[in-house]
Parts: sequence; structure tokens; C-alpha cells
Amino acid sequence: MAAAVALSRRAFLSHLPLRFFSSLTVSPAILSSPAASSAPRLNLDDTERLYASVPTVDLLSSLGMLYTMAMEPAVDLGMAVMRSPAVMERRVLREAVVGAVRRTVYRKFCAGEDAEEAERTLGRLWERGLRGIVNYGMEDADDGSTCDRNLAGFIKTVEMMAKMPPDSVSFACVKITAICPIHLLERISDLLRWEKKHPSCHLPWKQTSFSILTNSSPLYHTLTTPPPLTQEEEVQLQLSYSRLTTLCKRCADTNLPLLVDAEYTSVQPAIDYMIYSASLEFNANAKKQRPIVYGTLQSYLKDAKERLVQAVDEAEKAGISIGFKLVRGAYLSRESYLAKSLGVVSPIHSTIQETHTCYNDCAAFLLERMVKGSASVVLATHNLETGRNLKEG
Repeated sequence: MAAAVALSRRAFLSHLPLRFFSSLTVSPAILSSPAASSAPRLNLDDTERLYASVPTVDLLSSLGMLYTMAMEPAVDLGMAVMRSPAVMERRVLREAVVGAVRRTVYRKFCAGEDAEEAERTLGRLWERGLRGIVNYGMEDADDGSTCDRNLAGFIKTVEMMAKMPPDSVSFACVKITAICPIHLLERISDLLRWEKKHPSCHLPWKQTSFSILTNSSPLYHTLTTPPPLTQEEEVQLQLSYSRLTTLCKRCADTNLPLLVDAEYTSVQPAIDYMIYSASLEFNANAKKQRPIVYGTLQSYLKDAKERLVQAVDEAEKAGISIGFKLVRGAYLSRESYLAKSLGVVSPIHSTIQETHTCYNDCAAFLLERMVKGSASVVLATHNLETGRNLKEG
């Protein structure tokens, strides 16, 4: 249900004619070696203390909004209205709809329409004793010029965060799909899957990285030999990786870690390839052993734990600290539909309990490696029981 709600909320917001600066409040559940050992103990049952800084009216408003967004008919109605030319092409109706959404859904889930508004939101969170993860909400670019424009937005966001009080922001966040054309990510992922199937396959453009896939990873997306990258595609790949490293360097200059979001399995191999390459370049020189580049692992995937162990082991051999944001996953419907259409077994765990177990196992593994100084983890979860278990562990 949580994954379905997240998908609905994202789809609802994606039809707003507004720019996104998403801000997530965080707590000591974010762990980063070695500073995490000095963090205060978190009591998730002490709700009075947890919500002491939040006015009651805000709590009630949030509760009402979350319940509403969990009702699919309400989300479907909102999407239908914003997709309707009869509504959105009429200035008065459009302004009324956008104004209503701006005051409700948008204000609840987004930090602002520009860097200045997001900065003010972060300031309010900081005054309440909370830190933020700021995400310039752009994704799925189709061409290089859009990617360049998105990169400029991400850079501006990082520069804005650098001016904030040092303890008010925990991480910056980026989607590779915003700085690398989606069709190129699909092409690279096809070739990486084919290389996994046929180790003798040579990819001349491939630079040093960690292993991307395992024997249990889904490879059904690539059924026939994909053509090699054209010269133009190789240039696009170099430009895309340069955009990522430009952003990583700006984050490294300000000692602000960068979270790279995960996507659907059809493009995730290419994203992991770029993340691991950037990790080898920037995490080796990370200050205080804290990684600059963090990938994202989706524990609803059956191969998640195996890929995690493989990457961490290779990072240890390379002598760098590797970072991961651990989530459950957000593309349940899409992954299940694709697998069913191809007549193959879904890459997602069969039950929610299996996903919970995988999440907890991956978290425990990363926490163990964190103590050794070879890994860092962001535990991204809304699950209270998971929070309790990890706190006690």
C-alpha cells in the first residue's frame, strides 16, 4: 500500500505547472560513519518529544492530507481534473485549480517553487530542530539541452544549501534521469545486461566501476543482442557522466553528500554504473570517511541483498567507503506489469513481509559495515517497526 500511495502522490504532483523543490525532514535515523556513534538515542515511542516542535494544527492538517492521498479515487479525480483540457486551458479555472493545489497538496509535499522559497522552508525546519534533504524535482530528460538546464538547477540548489547553517541540511538529491537522456540509460542498461549474459561481450566505452548485476538480477529486458553505442551515443554518455561529476565536485567542495535516486529496473543498471564510477572518483577522498556519493537500493527487489553485498565487498577491496540510501521501492505496479507482459516472474518479492525482511537484512549488513568504517547508510523508511528494530539493534 505504501508503494502504491507514493506512486499516486507522485503522479498527482507531476501534473502541476509548478517547479519542485522537495524537502524531506530527517531524524537520527540517518546514520553516517563515524559521527553516528555520538548521535543521541532516539525514542520512537516518545511522541510528545518527537512532535513537540510541530503545532497541533499542522499535525492535524498533515494527517488529513495523508489520509486523503491514500484514497485512490481522490487521487484519480485530482489527476483527471488537471489532465482535462476543458479545465486547464481556461485561465480562470486553471488558476483556481493550481491555487487550490498549491495551498494544499503542493505545500505539504514540496518545499517551494524556487531555491529562495525552499531555503525559507529549510530555515523553518531547522528552527524546529529538523534537518532537510533537498531535491530539485526534475527527471526524465529527453535531450542534452534539457539535461544541461536541469544540471544548472541542481547546481543552484547545492549553492543555496551551502549558504544555510551547516547542520540544517543533510544531503542533496539527484535523479540521473534528469541529467542523462532516458533513451541512453535504456541503451546502456541493455548492453550491461547483455554483458552479464555474455561475459565475452566488449564494451569499449565502459570505464572502471563495480559489478552491476548478479546471477539473480532480472535480465529479461534484453532478449536479443543490442547494437553497440553509436559514436554520438558515446559522446552523450561522456557528457552525461561529466554532468554527474560536475555535481559531485560541487557537493564535495561544500562537503555535502549527494543521494542518487533509484529508478525502474529497465534503466537501473546504467544508473548504478554511473554511481559506482563516481563513487570510485569522489568517495576515495571523502572527508572524515563519509562518502560524497550515495546510491539507492530498493529492497523490494529479490536481488537487492546480493547486489548490495557485491558492491560493498568490491568497495572495500578498492579502499573506499560506499554509501547507500535504503528504501523499499516505488515502482511496484510498473515492474509487475512489465514482468507479466513478458511472461516472466516478477523481480519483486511476493509478499510485503519478504520486502520487510530484505530491508532489515540489508540495513543490518550496512550498519555492521558502517561500524568497520567501510560503508555509510541512510535508512529511508516510514515503517515504525523497522525504526524500532534498527534503533534497538
